[in-house]
Amino acid sequence: MAQTVCSARMTTASTSELTELLRERIKQEGPITFHEWMRAALYDPLHGYYFRADRAKWGRAEDYRTSPERSSLFGATFARYIAGLYEESGSPPSLTILEAGAGDGSFAHALLETLQLSFPRVFAATRYVIDERSPQSQSAARKRLLPFAERIAFESIDDIEIDFGIVFSNELFDAFPIHRVKMEAGRLREFYVEVSADGEFQWTLAELSKQSIAVYFAGCGVQPGEGQVAEVNLDIEDWLKKAASKLQSGFVITVDYGAETAELYPASPDDSRYQGTLRSFQRHQIIDNVLSNPGEQDLTSTVNWSFVKAVGEKLGLDVVELTRQDKFLLAAGLLEQLELESKQTEGATDKLRLSNAALEMIMPTRMSAHFQVLVQKKI
Repeated sequence: MAQTVCSARMTTASTSELTELLRERIKQEGPITFHEWMRAALYDPLHGYYFRADRAKWGRAEDYRTSPERSSLFGATFARYIAGLYEESGSPPSLTILEAGAGDGSFAHALLETLQLSFPRVFAATRYVIDERSPQSQSAARKRLLPFAERIAFESIDDIEIDFGIVFSNELFDAFPIHRVKMEAGRLREFYVEVSADGEFQWTLAELSKQSIAVYFAGCGVQPGEGQVAEVNLDIEDWLKKAASKLQSGFVITVDYGAETAELYPASPDDSRYQGTLRSFQRHQIIDNVLSNPGEQDLTSTVNWSFVKAVGEKLGLDVVELTRQDKFLLAAGLLEQLELESKQTEGATDKLRLSNAALEMIMPTRMSAHFQVLVQKKI
């Protein structure tokens, strides 16, 4: 396998257990794809970023805060939207909501509380399934959702069947392990991770690990330019196949940050995305070297919405809408929900906190405007 060693390397040595495990694996097996490296860094059952019990990831002082963790308004507004979908679908006898990657249960709690208070008929029909792989997150969700214990189940999407329901995810796709490639001398090459003589992780380029990477670009109608770096998220297709097969009828709602194919893979070398969208976060800061400290920082890349929609259509998932999250929340009734909760809130400080959270979700200059909501329907 012909290889090209790249210059990006770790800036500081790491002595974590996962680092040592990955070093040993590479020494034994040779260079591994970045897909494998990222999967270990995020999802190793003991030392992966999302599985570690010794490291907090949520909150203002930690690595990131998702919309459900910022305010209950997010989940409450989606409750209004889902109640509308349920009624438009003829109010079937049961509604199963499966949330994939549910984190600490913030979204589920806000949604179920709103259904119980404002849409009791929908609440009575609802069964809520938490599909969360992290034991730490699952434990936090169990505690948070105790008031709704009789309606909650903790199961994998692999183990359920849904007659009518909603499969929901928030910031799930962007955290799937990706293949990273580069066009070099007219040939598409893949990034692997190897260990240097002094024990540091470094990039190396070699042949594609699977033909489906080339098929992906052909299907998207993209020919990367010379020197262009790009990410390929094939795990999205596998997950959508599973979701579509488990859902007899209903909706798949995906919230994430993404772009259409033409934006994600620009033709101009002057565009910042010409070098890809892979990035790493720690303490709300971007970390320059994504290969440093595996298991200590979050890794993410931008979702290709064109690919998600195309895969969904093949699986019988018709696009209902794809829109910016702030616009979606406004249309779904966020301001009405804000007014309702403000009337029920005592104290100027709490009212101000609620208003600030609403602004964060609807102002075009705030975080919410960088996310999109894709709704797909299976009949």
